[in-house]
Amino acid sequence: MNIERSTTYQKLLNWKQTTNGTKALMIEGARRIGKSTIARKFGEQEYKSYVVIDFANVPKRITDNFSDNLNNLDVFYQTISLEYNVKLYRRESLIIFDEIQKFPKAREAVKYLVADGRYDFIETGSLISIQENVADITIPSEERKMKMYPCDFEEFAKARGEELLLEYIQTCWQARKPLDEAFHSKAMRLFREYMLVGGMPQSIVAYIENDCDFSASDVEKRDIIALYQDDIKKASRRYKSKVSALFENIPGALSTHEKKIELTQFDSSGSATFAKYDEPLFWLNDSMMCNLCYKCNDPNVGFALNKNDSQVKCYMGDTGLLVSLAFNENELATNGLYRDIMNGKLSLNEGMIYENAVAQMIRAKGKNLYFYNEYDREKHRNSMEIDFLLSNESKTNFKVCPIEVKSSKNYTTTSLTKFREKFQGKIGNAFIIHPKMFSVENDCIKIPPYMVWCAL
Repeated sequence: MNIERSTTYQKLLNWKQTTNGTKALMIEGARRIGKSTIARKFGEQEYKSYVVIDFANVPKRITDNFSDNLNNLDVFYQTISLEYNVKLYRRESLIIFDEIQKFPKAREAVKYLVADGRYDFIETGSLISIQENVADITIPSEERKMKMYPCDFEEFAKARGEELLLEYIQTCWQARKPLDEAFHSKAMRLFREYMLVGGMPQSIVAYIENDCDFSASDVEKRDIIALYQDDIKKASRRYKSKVSALFENIPGALSTHEKKIELTQFDSSGSATFAKYDEPLFWLNDSMMCNLCYKCNDPNVGFALNKNDSQVKCYMGDTGLLVSLAFNENELATNGLYRDIMNGKLSLNEGMIYENAVAQMIRAKGKNLYFYNEYDREKHRNSMEIDFLLSNESKTNFKVCPIEVKSSKNYTTTSLTKFREKFQGKIGNAFIIHPKMFSVENDCIKIPPYMVWCAL
């Protein structure tokens, strides 16, 4: 089956319509999220012909073509057309450079190919190797970048055939009213499925094609995690052991109360600092395996200007992968964890799964992640914790939108109340994401997680 990536496909259409061949499109993303698949589908549906040059398995005649014939583009394109047995049509054909990080010369050539103007170009690449392999080339300015993320909840629901439920959720959000109780229960069950299966297309397909079997999905996710672990081994020698330690510890860090990474636990000398771990953290973030969330010291004057690099949370890029990384096969299969999560009865670690899912949804909308806390030195604990900060993105009337994520139906709002009192002149909408039905109380919008995609 094919997973409909409607959000991503619309971005591709926008690129084609607005650039009209004046820029190539670089699709960046982690492994196995479907970059090549959607590029091929776009070529098939939007062009008279298309060619895929896969640099993971490319004929020598094609790599030599970039060295020998760039000064004669008639011969260059003729070589591609003959090798792949595809007729190319001026302004009606697409050439896809797949896995371009494996052949940086092709990326450098984009400058000249786009300037020639005959065809459109899409590049796809995985992981930080896109950046690590470009030291000796000139990055083309004739290139627009697009980040691609795992399937969001909306795309997962469509794959499950729940288009009508999505329409109903959106209608209720626009009317600021809750779903009927039966549909609320149905939507919450669908969201819990999404947390367990995740947004990796192979995992979703395995789940659906095997009669909604979580174990079939888990097999695919563990294969993807193994690929990620192999990619980490290829990171720079000077920090790959630190990248590996950080990656493997993500579930442990997220299961703590504060969910922040404590760098000292990775250094036997006890002297670990952010300066030692900035490159490994950036590697994980740029690879899009993970999503970094930084503390904002002062939300009053913008997030990026007050980002605290030394306090960071590290979320998995996909929540389904987090579940498989956090629990081994036996735990999931024999301890009833699938059942407990689906029934909303997993008290241990359920908070980290919910919070990771919200982080994933925020990043899928192209927004950066920030949090806020205040530490009480007398009590040796945080006196205020806000899980995520968004803004209304206005430059003239900047407003902060605090978000708290609650995985249980019983909770307090002490931190949110304190935050709103402290920054009252800058507060826009305040959100609590919880398993209960939609409501608005004391100017706070309380929404179930299946409605988040409407609110962002």
